[in-house]
Amino acid sequence: MSSETGTYDLFVIGGGINGAGIARDAAGRGLSVLLCEKDDLAQGTSSRSGKLVHGGLRYLEYYEFRLVREALIEREVLLESAPHIIWPMRFVLPHNPADRPAWLVRLGLFLYDHLGGRKRLPGTRVLNLRTAPEGAAIKPAYRKAFEYSDCWVDDARLVVLNALDAKKKGARILTRTACTSIRRRGDLWHVEMTDAETGAKTEAKARCVVNTAGPWVNDVIGRVAGLNSSRSVRLVKGSHIVVPKFWEGRQAYLVQNPDKRVIFINPYQNDLALIGTTDIPYDGRPEDVTADENEVAYLLKSVNRYFKQQLAPGDILHSFSGVRPLYDDNAENPSAVTRDYIFELDAAGKEAPLLSVFGGKITTFRKLSEHALERLRPFFPTMGPAWTARAHLPGGDMADADFDQFLGELRARYRWLPADLAKHYARLYGTRAHDLIGGATSLDELGTAFTPLFREREARFLIENEWARTAEDLIERRTKHGLHMSEAEKRAFSGWFEGQQAAA
Repeated sequence: MSSETGTYDLFVIGGGINGAGIARDAAGRGLSVLLCEKDDLAQGTSSRSGKLVHGGLRYLEYYEFRLVREALIEREVLLESAPHIIWPMRFVLPHNPADRPAWLVRLGLFLYDHLGGRKRLPGTRVLNLRTAPEGAAIKPAYRKAFEYSDCWVDDARLVVLNALDAKKKGARILTRTACTSIRRRGDLWHVEMTDAETGAKTEAKARCVVNTAGPWVNDVIGRVAGLNSSRSVRLVKGSHIVVPKFWEGRQAYLVQNPDKRVIFINPYQNDLALIGTTDIPYDGRPEDVTADENEVAYLLKSVNRYFKQQLAPGDILHSFSGVRPLYDDNAENPSAVTRDYIFELDAAGKEAPLLSVFGGKITTFRKLSEHALERLRPFFPTMGPAWTARAHLPGGDMADADFDQFLGELRARYRWLPADLAKHYARLYGTRAHDLIGGATSLDELGTAFTPLFREREARFLIENEWARTAEDLIERRTKHGLHMSEAEKRAFSGWFEGQQAAA
């Protein structure tokens, strides 16, 4: 038995960054929107990135000037819109003349500083690694480095905040709901969805379908819609490892390899380091992707080539792997495959269009969303104009986008909050931290402490407001508490969560 949910302007398939971004933009332009995601929000590629909002320095070598310029401009737009989950980071690039000559690195960084009209972030500088504190962890064979700016982002929360804003503007968001069939009938799409947990069927109608299924984009076109496409995605696996942080300071590092790839070594969760990524062709099921031994060895070798402290497999605390659905431009080298995005518009008889998105990257999701809506304007001529460039994401509406000032105000208002817990709430929720804390006037009123930084009030807030339906949703994507929990703490939290679900 199927239930009917009505007729929408846009039906969006996929709850990654592109789907959530398009749903948000469209809802803000006055369109009615329904988004469905077969798993959790950001469960696929969008939570398995290198956690950076960046222009893509190495893309300059492949002459991707338009993409780099767009990404550099977006870097500052996003920094303004969500200063709680996006913040500046300085990257130290030790110079290795065996890999790239200094003049080439200087030229690339000059372009990087000037292509995007940089305003808020400091520019490049040259470091003497023998005297600069950033050089203390680097082997003495490397004497010089270049330092430049990019930004860090909590990728999974970026997706959730877009979905939250879409919902606030009227969109309906369905998680763990697979789109099992879409068929054109006249000027409408007839949509069938299946609840992954109950098997219940839901039907809807839509004037337009937007396919942002990422690695599954061709599957949606072929199996779900019964259509053909002349375009395809090329699946490239990127793996990361997490180890204890092994240098002093807040700076990140970017190291070069003889194969011309670069590896990021970034501070992560205060006392950890995130190292990645690889670029490996992948032909398996996207949901089965894992980091293999060869990738781990490659990442460790890259780090050990530059750093005094030598890492071993036993240092690895955690690893993850994601499948990047890159537009297949027939490049032989996976690292050379374009990170740009392509649209395919199927509009049979100029009615009931299907817009499929191939490729893209986290940094350019907002601009991709704008471009997608402009492609659909002929079908919705009365929809509103582009609006997201100057809009804050939920929690990002801080005065002058100043996170430190907001954190100070939060601590002053809730003096009973420990400093590290106040910072945790400010970082993940921004001004929404007030909603989370609610009327609490003491630490005890935040409920059971699963860890010093993870309390019952936060878990309930995420369940009630952010589509968290499993313990994993809470400790892996909505937060990163899982990285700091023992197995016993995880079991205790899972038991609490299951008890809450049973009582609901």
